[in-house]
Amino acid sequence: MGEMRRVYLDNAATTMQKPPCVVEAVTAALTSFGNSGRDTGGHALDASRVIYDARCLISDLFNLGNPKQVVFTCNSTEALNMAIRGLFHRGDHVISSVMEHNAVLRPLYDIEEDQGVSHTFIGVDEKGRLLVSEIEKNIRPETKALIFTHASNVTGNANDLHAIGKIAKKHGLLFIVDASQTAGVLPIDMQDMNIDIVAFTGHKGLYGPQGTGGMAIREGIDIHPLKSGGTGVLSYLKHQPEEMPTHLECGTMNAHGLAGLHASLNWLVKEVGIDQVHAHEIALAKRFYEGLKDMEAIRFYGDYDTDQRAAIVSLNIADYDSSEVSDQLESDYGISTRPGAHCAPLIHEAMGTVNQGMVRFAFSWFNTEEDVDYAVKAVRELATDI
Repeated sequence: MGEMRRVYLDNAATTMQKPPCVVEAVTAALTSFGNSGRDTGGHALDASRVIYDARCLISDLFNLGNPKQVVFTCNSTEALNMAIRGLFHRGDHVISSVMEHNAVLRPLYDIEEDQGVSHTFIGVDEKGRLLVSEIEKNIRPETKALIFTHASNVTGNANDLHAIGKIAKKHGLLFIVDASQTAGVLPIDMQDMNIDIVAFTGHKGLYGPQGTGGMAIREGIDIHPLKSGGTGVLSYLKHQPEEMPTHLECGTMNAHGLAGLHASLNWLVKEVGIDQVHAHEIALAKRFYEGLKDMEAIRFYGDYDTDQRAAIVSLNIADYDSSEVSDQLESDYGISTRPGAHCAPLIHEAMGTVNQGMVRFAFSWFNTEEDVDYAVKAVRELATDI
């Protein structure tokens, strides 16, 4: 088996390795930031400036056009809950897909039971690719929105946001995108793609800290607040202020985490470049796939004939439970992967892997070709031993 290394390949869950500037920014903020919007002193103003500049960077990243329409949350799950629970009313209908994460599915199930908001899930083909042609067939007079992930956290397959956005515009529907796997990875242009809301998380492709995320919201979209409380302004109002972003933000901001996100955005966009990062990640994923695709015992899930995808490779070895394979990779080889259902049950139903799950390998900027070759060797050894 040879010498064991430590190789982290669970980057679709979180990018564990961060740019040094992120660590430095969080550390500095912990010792220098006051409470943004609650004080006129320099420490509070320092926090406010960094938070506002982070809004500007997110607005530019998604071509939103207005930093005040960027709302920060603790992750994309909270952002998606805000949007889904705050936009629809009894009798409304929403179209989504079987590719979605539970961050979309569970709020949809909840508002169906609590508010009488119905939904339709669009299916996928044998490679897990969205059947875009089925979307228009399922639009009803009461349909209000299309909610789609940009890329599956299970297969890595990416959806064509341009095509879906055209359908939304044609029928006057809201278009909400879950960019958890693609913010900082694939280009997202809200104006060109006719997107109304992008939900993002900071700790994956943006290489920021956990506990950061948010929404980029087109002007004119009225979301009822999920939470209410102190905003530092207009304290005598009985309800949340109407002005964005305080309409959807309350309580003390995670300024320390947002300082890290601010640093990661500068690093990603201005220093390295999103295209370069994605090219590196996808090259590693392709190297991993090419190194294993000849193994008869291995079954892959997803479409690997395109680079417009997340750097994810999901597989199974014969009929072995995915958790057993992942545990063996960790214990015998020091390789971290993600087995099981990945919080996305409907795609596993569609792919026939409810009982077995899948072993997911996800690559980042900080992985190397040596990491990939070591992982290929490990999987080949496991597959050969069967």
